[in-house]
Amino acid sequence: MNIFNVLTLIGGLCLFLFGMNVMGQALERRAGSKLQGLLGKLTNNHLAGLLTGLGVTAIIQSSSATTVMVVGFVNSGIMNLKQAISVIMGANIGTTVTAWILSLGGIDSSNVIVQLLKPSSFTPVLALFGIVMYMFLKNSKKKDTGLILLGFATLMFGMETMSDAVSGLRNVPAFTELFLLFKNPFLGVLAGAILTAILQSSSASVGILQALAVTGQVSYGAAIPIIMGQNIGTCITAMLSSVGANKNAKRAAMVHLSFNVIGTAIGIAVYCIIEAIFAPAFLDDSASLFGIAVAHSAFNIFCTAILFPCGKLLEKLVCKLVPDSDAPEKIAELDERLLNTPPIAMERCRSVAFDMARDSVEALQMAIVLLDTYSPEIAARIREIEDDSDRYEDILGSYLVKLSSKRISEADSNDAAMLLKLIGDMERISDHAVGIVAAAEEMREKKLSFSPAAMHELKVLCNAVTEISRLAVEAFINNDITAARRVEPLDQLIDSLKEDLRSRHIIRLQQGDCSIEAGFVWSDLLTDINRVAGHCSNIAGCVLDITHQKMNLHESLRAWRTNSEEFREEYEAYSKRFSLNN
Repeated sequence: MNIFNVLTLIGGLCLFLFGMNVMGQALERRAGSKLQGLLGKLTNNHLAGLLTGLGVTAIIQSSSATTVMVVGFVNSGIMNLKQAISVIMGANIGTTVTAWILSLGGIDSSNVIVQLLKPSSFTPVLALFGIVMYMFLKNSKKKDTGLILLGFATLMFGMETMSDAVSGLRNVPAFTELFLLFKNPFLGVLAGAILTAILQSSSASVGILQALAVTGQVSYGAAIPIIMGQNIGTCITAMLSSVGANKNAKRAAMVHLSFNVIGTAIGIAVYCIIEAIFAPAFLDDSASLFGIAVAHSAFNIFCTAILFPCGKLLEKLVCKLVPDSDAPEKIAELDERLLNTPPIAMERCRSVAFDMARDSVEALQMAIVLLDTYSPEIAARIREIEDDSDRYEDILGSYLVKLSSKRISEADSNDAAMLLKLIGDMERISDHAVGIVAAAEEMREKKLSFSPAAMHELKVLCNAVTEISRLAVEAFINNDITAARRVEPLDQLIDSLKEDLRSRHIIRLQQGDCSIEAGFVWSDLLTDINRVAGHCSNIAGCVLDITHQKMNLHESLRAWRTNSEEFREEYEAYSKRFSLNN
């Protein structure tokens, strides 16, 4: 083996890792909604968690990515430790799918149909379709499908390149002696752990082992311990991702490490016993690509079968290893670890934005109640929600900007743009709720009061703004187009009511029915309430925009107001419902 073979080996390894990365990311984006559906099925049922971990890992082709995702979920409070344990166990089985795909390269037959199953036969066709879809189609989902095909073709081409580069090693005595050393199970485990820790992917290290197996110098006696060690090495990614996380997230990463260390220890013990007592002849046979895939799957299934019933004991173990601390811990609403899985990160952003919307409307409704019956506790709660809304706006805005810089689907990109617009409106609603609280407190401190007529008018206006805030949040959370369309007519009516109430108040001032000081408070209240309605209109407008795949809010609302008979009918219905003469 000369320097050119080494360069070829390095090039093949680079192509292999690049293809695996491209394929995994494209699969992740393409299967974004399926990932959300799978993760939505998580329950306290251990079997459901196991199947979820298996399914997600099979889709994204990386147990490390799944485990990092799980650490992020636990850190964000989406998942508890009990659920995480079963998901991590399932991920260990799901990661073996890659080895089975790579084992297709070992097909050897003169039969034409069988030959067509070899990657070298069909990957050029996949690459052709992939490049056409990626370069000439506009749809982002079809482009991602093209990238999946290109990634797979690149991966398999890299695998073949590595196999060709190392094929000459079969005649190198030093290489043979190296793999004789690895027949010592402890050295084999150490080698597998180190290689996988460097690559941070057990799938990649198994692929390299399969490439080396074509030399015929890798026996099953060397391959099996290396495979066991790979399970330990792959834990490095989760351990690194848990740095800076809360204790439960650290425990989730520790579950991954403990599970694989215990599984490998049991596996090594069983292996040594079988080798000592039975001395199976096949351990000296040359390992095939197919045989390595079988050994990889068999070992991971064996570990899961042994430890799956011990989930509670594993939970107790990691709680001992990562003990509780006296300092209270705060759950991270948006964990940056989830940015590695954009569809999941986007779903988490939606969830946090939904919470923000609900809280803002809750603050508004409580503030309206204070106008009738003041409560210091309720006022404090409203200000607390407003502080939370400020924080939500900051963390969501920063997180969405980071997420938008990732390669995300067109649908997620549109949603991110919509959320960036909406979080400002939702934060302003809570600001105006505090403004209403300030008006109620000023009335109370100065012992001011409105006339019965003014209180009736204010009640009508407050009922209207309560309704518009309910419709806006319903439209946003449920993507309810019908609710969104009902917001704008009510916003227009609230504009008219505000002007009418302002005019009526001037008349009361002239007649001496209301004081000037109360008039200032009245004006502030009308401004806050009217602006809440405006922000609700923006929220509904964004929902309509995203549905029609455009982001020109004012044009959408203007067209809806001027060209729609439905708009006029809704406006008339609201005029009767919120009439000042009722």
